[in-house]
Amino acid sequence: MDPTPSRRERWGRLPNRARRALSGSGPPTAPIGLRAQASGVDDLSAHAALALALRIGEALLAVGASAADVTATVLRVAAAYRLRSCQVDITHTSLTISFDRDGALPMTLMRIVRPRGLDYSRLQGVTDLARAVVAERLPVEEAHRRLDRVVTSPNPYHRRVHALGWAGVAGFVAVQLGGDWLAALTAALTTATIEQVIRTLNRRGLPMFFQQAAGAAVATTVAVLLLAWDVDVRSSLVVAAGIVVLLAGLSLVGAAEDAIDGFPVTAGARAFEVVTLTAGIVVGIAGVLDLARRGGLPLTVADPATAGVPFAVTLVAAAGIAGSWALASYARVRAIGLATVAGALSWTAYWVAGAVGAGPAVASATAAVVVGFCSASLTDRLQIPPLLVVVCGIVPLLPGLAIYRGLFALVVEADIPGGSAALVGALAIGLALAAGVSLGEHLGRPLGGRHDRFDRRVRRRAMSGDRD
Repeated sequence: MDPTPSRRERWGRLPNRARRALSGSGPPTAPIGLRAQASGVDDLSAHAALALALRIGEALLAVGASAADVTATVLRVAAAYRLRSCQVDITHTSLTISFDRDGALPMTLMRIVRPRGLDYSRLQGVTDLARAVVAERLPVEEAHRRLDRVVTSPNPYHRRVHALGWAGVAGFVAVQLGGDWLAALTAALTTATIEQVIRTLNRRGLPMFFQQAAGAAVATTVAVLLLAWDVDVRSSLVVAAGIVVLLAGLSLVGAAEDAIDGFPVTAGARAFEVVTLTAGIVVGIAGVLDLARRGGLPLTVADPATAGVPFAVTLVAAAGIAGSWALASYARVRAIGLATVAGALSWTAYWVAGAVGAGPAVASATAAVVVGFCSASLTDRLQIPPLLVVVCGIVPLLPGLAIYRGLFALVVEADIPGGSAALVGALAIGLALAAGVSLGEHLGRPLGGRHDRFDRRVRRRAMSGDRD
């Protein structure tokens, strides 16, 4: 019998061959619905480790860390104690972790997060502790005691030093915008007053919306009084400096980063918080401007004179803004030095981009990419939280004067098209800063030694469509 297959047999095998050629060897999507693995950790040890991971995550989220960084850190700490089947959920005001075990009921813990604003001293302390837990395999109780010391430690600086930091931010902003020494001094004293007013209102439990409105009203009132007393000071710089101080603490960068990393719930909450608190600034400025207009005061907005200010002066001012902001946010001495360098670097990148013809938004995005890249690639080696470098680096680029110009056009001059255009331009700069920082961090993260399997697991949700 002829062993050579006939033509009919060869043609009959084609569908099977085609099917084998087209068929894949794995599941059609990423692994989902995996079964929990057996755990060799007893209940008491698992509970203590989960509580530690949850406390660390709560502390990080409270001082402004991104949802992706918090989630990765919590998973990393839990895995250090052999708890690998964990799920983490963040909703901006709460943090939940669940440990799924085969053959036993899941263990779930939840904590309410009360944001307290940027506190770089505690942020660095918690970050260092999380790194020590993973590297040194600290006993759970020892890690709890260390965390207790970090979260209950007093502020590293006296309240007067803290107020000096805010005053320095405003003074350097006035210099950066072309003001003289009198404008810088006035802006610094005004911002020190704003800080005291906000501190008093915060002790009385007044919501942040009204604190922002009161701070903006104080800055605008000082500008009106300067005009009424005929003081030779560019009053618009005083208001712009106050707005920069009020805006810098908002979580616009965090909202954009959470959205890009696939945490829409947290991003939406932070974005709504930014809108609400910015509305408080608008109410405070608009109210005082309207009263001044009714009083017949010839309020004006002076255009910034940065084009006539030497680059060296603006560079020193930008570095001073970043360093003063780090001081006001309780950063340690070495971190203040790094923040100062970040401010100078961001302003240099902004100036270079503008020199080659880029607009304000594009130049701001370029500078933010540079800062974000450096923060992700270098800060882990320098033992400095990336958030510190990011926020301090973009503070000199915040559009405080543009916001004031837009509000002035709307309230005083009734120029709705011009005022709307100015506010939209300021919003474009803010979004460009946020997007640039996020892009820079994603580009620099593989070089920083922080891109471990927990980071990959968390960041993957931005591409897979997972949600928090």
